[in-house]
Amino acid sequence: MTNTFRAVLEAGGPSFMPTQVVQVPAHAWQAVGGKATKRVVATLNGHAERLGLLPQEGGGRYLLLRKELCQRLGLAVGQELEVSLTPDPNPDYVDLPDELAEALAAWPEAETAFQAQTGAMRRAMARKVADAKRPDTRARYAVELAERLARGGHPFRATS
Repeated sequence: MTNTFRAVLEAGGPSFMPTQVVQVPAHAWQAVGGKATKRVVATLNGHAERLGLLPQEGGGRYLLLRKELCQRLGLAVGQELEVSLTPDPNPDYVDLPDELAEALAAWPEAETAFQAQTGAMRRAMARKVADAKRPDTRARYAVELAERLARGGHPFRATS
């Protein structure tokens, strides 16, 4: 089940996170499962990416494209894109950065706690580590997350 459409990359997204968005026409998100579909594989000008199909006020849907993704694909606000959507066959899959994978493998309690989190939370943890520019920062973030998880804490809140 695939649906293709053309859309313009717009500035937008949550007010706390200025990003770029693609408005998904109703026929396109309904063709890939409607409101029940939360994750899709979106092919943007020939590049496949796993993305969330996010709800809008009033019932519409949009794709949120992070700054890093737009830079990597050479996309700019105002550019018209060809977009194809298919339901994500494995919506809970998370691509772990090496540093986080190693930290979780070394700490079984942390890995168990990590797997117990929602897909969105696991993606957020992986993104926090992956987005760090320096290798030592990625390693530090991975260890901090693993330690908090192993102790039963919230992954993003330090305990006093």
